[in-house]
Amino acid sequence: MSSSRASKTPDPVLAAGAVLWRPGPEGDEPVVALVHRPRYDDWSLPKGKVEADEVPAVAAVREVWEETGFRCVLGHGLGTTTYPLPRSKKIKQVDYWAARVVDGEFVVNDEVDDLRWLTPAEARDLATYEVDRDVVGRFAQHPVPTSTAVLVRHARAGSKARYKGDDAERPLDSVGVRQAAALVPLIQAYGGTDGFTAERARCVQTIAPWAESVGVDLALEPTLTEEGYAQLPDKGRQRAREIIASTSGVPVICSQGKVIPNLMEWWAESDGVELSRTRSRKASVWVLSFVGGVLVAADYTDSPLPRSRHD
Repeated sequence: MSSSRASKTPDPVLAAGAVLWRPGPEGDEPVVALVHRPRYDDWSLPKGKVEADEVPAVAAVREVWEETGFRCVLGHGLGTTTYPLPRSKKIKQVDYWAARVVDGEFVVNDEVDDLRWLTPAEARDLATYEVDRDVVGRFAQHPVPTSTAVLVRHARAGSKARYKGDDAERPLDSVGVRQAAALVPLIQAYGGTDGFTAERARCVQTIAPWAESVGVDLALEPTLTEEGYAQLPDKGRQRAREIIASTSGVPVICSQGKVIPNLMEWWAESDGVELSRTRSRKASVWVLSFVGGVLVAADYTDSPLPRSRHD
């Protein structure tokens, strides 16, 4: 009797990139960057392979800088493209974001010998690949600039039942400490500027490493604890909206597992946004994009740890 074993589908090759944009010369329609790669003689969006110690959003910022010389901050996600690699059984999977230029200057490098700033329509005409044209099309459908907020569920803090002290003081465990460290470059990729956290030790400890990295203090938010939110959910929701409205930069808000799903469902229903999911894993991140205080997009990252290091 013979048997056959099904061949295992190889893991996709992960890559990340961006539609890098800045205001146009007249200050109205944004212009976006296409790069020319002499190795392939093509015009494409800046992108590259995700390293083993990265998540895609962090890789996107790094790859944009390496290929273009521009530093950027990410905004709303532009989806994922997949396509087969030539002469291989593998699939390449590329995640894209809108990315606003912060500073920098293009310099010819080993991978790219030219960069052009174009309107989205011009970029679609010049782009070599249909997948890039599709991504630029998605970018053109969303308004820019948007304002951004980052909503984080606290990292892992061990068992509530096994902790003998006041639960408000329950600290992160060893996995939670790693998750908090990994949140630093992820939050930086979105340009976080101001920190707000539920009044719980595990929430404070989750975003404290990021806050220290950018030199900001954390504001404690009692209405965004599970207990405070359960008692007065409308007050917690109002406070979340106040934080968004009053922060000129990118607020980073850390809360708990019984707050974030309900808050996100309410926000999405109020502003007419469809969510990809409602539950939030520990140390997961929602990136919220607003226009005029109205939520227009919500992108979810389930872990700041690369796949090889997920708990």
